[in-house]
Amino acid sequence: MSPPFGWWDKKAHRGTPVIVKMENPNWSISEISSPDDEDEYGIGAGEEFAAAGRGPGKGARVKNAKQITWVLLLKAHRAAGCLTFLASAAVGLASAVRRRVASGRTDSDTTSSSDEESPVLRSRFYSCIKAFLWISVLMLCFEIAAYLKGWHLTAWEMQPLVLPSSFGVRGFLKALYAGWVSFRVEYVAPPLQFLADACVILFLIQSADRLILCLGCFWIRFKGIKPTPKGAIGASKDLESGGEDYPMVLVQMPMCNEKEVYQQSIAAVCNLDWPRSNILIQVLDDSDDPTTQTLIKEEVEKWQQNGARILYRHRVIRDGYKAGNLKSAMNCSYVKDYEFVAIFDADFQPAPDFLKLTVPHFKDNDELGLVQARWSFVNKDENLLTRLQNINLCFHFEVEQQVNGVFINFFGFNGTAGVWRIKALEDAGGWLERTTVEDMDIAVRAHLKGWKFVYLNDVECQCELPECYEAYRKQQHRWHSGPMQLFRLCLPDIIRSKIGFWKKSNLIFLFFLLRKLILPFYSFTLFCIILPLTMFVPEAELPAWVVCYIPATMSFLNILPAPRSFPFIVPYLLFENTMSVTKFNAMISGLFQLGSAYEWVVTKKSGRSSEGDLISLMKKEPMQQRGASVPNFEVIAKEEPRPQKVSKKKHNRIYRKELALAFLLLTASARSLLSAQGIHFYFLLFQGISFLLVGLDLIGEQID
Repeated sequence: MSPPFGWWDKKAHRGTPVIVKMENPNWSISEISSPDDEDEYGIGAGEEFAAAGRGPGKGARVKNAKQITWVLLLKAHRAAGCLTFLASAAVGLASAVRRRVASGRTDSDTTSSSDEESPVLRSRFYSCIKAFLWISVLMLCFEIAAYLKGWHLTAWEMQPLVLPSSFGVRGFLKALYAGWVSFRVEYVAPPLQFLADACVILFLIQSADRLILCLGCFWIRFKGIKPTPKGAIGASKDLESGGEDYPMVLVQMPMCNEKEVYQQSIAAVCNLDWPRSNILIQVLDDSDDPTTQTLIKEEVEKWQQNGARILYRHRVIRDGYKAGNLKSAMNCSYVKDYEFVAIFDADFQPAPDFLKLTVPHFKDNDELGLVQARWSFVNKDENLLTRLQNINLCFHFEVEQQVNGVFINFFGFNGTAGVWRIKALEDAGGWLERTTVEDMDIAVRAHLKGWKFVYLNDVECQCELPECYEAYRKQQHRWHSGPMQLFRLCLPDIIRSKIGFWKKSNLIFLFFLLRKLILPFYSFTLFCIILPLTMFVPEAELPAWVVCYIPATMSFLNILPAPRSFPFIVPYLLFENTMSVTKFNAMISGLFQLGSAYEWVVTKKSGRSSEGDLISLMKKEPMQQRGASVPNFEVIAKEEPRPQKVSKKKHNRIYRKELALAFLLLTASARSLLSAQGIHFYFLLFQGISFLLVGLDLIGEQID
């Protein structure tokens, strides 16, 4: 409202009228001034005064008490809105956790083959969780009471244990606590400190190895080192001159129950830019689902009708998983007519020029046995889990594989997106079913025979990452148990081999022990066991640089090949420590030949690669080939009727090891507050939260 005319009314309304907008949790204030106010104060109408801190002067306005009160009230309102939001978020998270626990399934092996979990197992499992939680809370309360009573005794303050004169509750508890301190100083702290020091030494050795790898990658980029074919000009001319100059290439596509991705993979391989007379494609289907078998066979037949040299093979006896599948395919009589074999898993789609970029490296290089290409991922930005996987795999390909390929001519075969010289495979003994990492097995045996490897960092083959934690966990278990099986089997062969001493040392100490055994061992032991225990056994200490600075530096080095992932450096560090539980368990099972070491689960695919890659392929295909990717459902309908499967709902799993460690870490973080260890507290707190999120399957997509 405008003030009434009169000088007395003008004096009575010296304050500036304001309009207040309140939208939880945002607010704003705007001033409305009359022309008289403009003349008096020199400030135009509608100017906002929310920016505080401007002192009086020319063009400035002196705020009265009422305006300051409004500002303070509105700030208080905004703070209350934030607190309300945090409270509602906490309640929502608690309810989500309760629903997950109520409807989730445990990671017990006994429930893997059934749709419903045993009620007895569920009740026992949750009883263990509650018991562990209550024990942790009681121990923490006991420590807090001891701290408040001044019983935080140290080794040099310890006195001989004297029983109290009066057996009261307080005297008994004090004597009990003194006895516990005496026991931990004498028997618990020394071995814990020794184990901590040993893990720190292993940690420093592994960090030095990681730093050397990064320096090697930097040197490769600085010098522009890049593998080039011997006689590259001649090879290029041969490839362009005619079909008779192209070497004979066999392409193998092993797959098993992967109906989500078979269409685009077969289409990509059939569109390889290579003379059809010099290429043969084997679709090696190990599916035990009749519908999937029919769909894949239909796809192969339609590509055959369009002129592609492609065969469908299905094994009745599925022994040896992928290694057995490849071994069976290599026993075909026509394989002797081919010089090279390219291998692509079911979810890999090579570019049309893949063979033209890889095969020329074999020309005039008879010692070369393998050319490995880099993986790229179509769903790396799908969720947090895929982003964190992308960081790990970028470091693996950009740094580990490239540095080892340039300076040592050896690295572990990745099982797909690679081209082998068939003579090298035969010389190494062919595919063996003795481990779950048949790709690493054949690479080590070929290296012991003197064959060299080349890694091409600029040749990419698209694939997809697992989007649910269950699939990723199974994949990592296989990738970390297999190397330990292989190490046990290959160690005598490595020692007896005729390769040089430095190559033997690289295989034993760097390739196997340091990167496959020591890394998961110290990650789990140091950060998940020793660190929380030092909060309850303060006589054993871990310096701050071990807890914070070195891990942060190593995470920074790991994330360098993927610079766009820098905002995820903290989640990456926490998630890697969380995954150390699975990796450590897999390493132990492989090293001691436990039952889970031979577990093979095909990584679940979502088929997201079909969304973008087929568009470019369809532009190149004739019209009749576009229809080749559509299955003939009439033929499927004529077959014997099969019982229809009921669609399964998505569900979560409850991971017991991760939950147990979450309770331990969170309890230790609360205990660290009593000893005023700031860095330890924050690390334990956030690490405990990450274990809790993973234990309740709150990362990645749900599974069917």
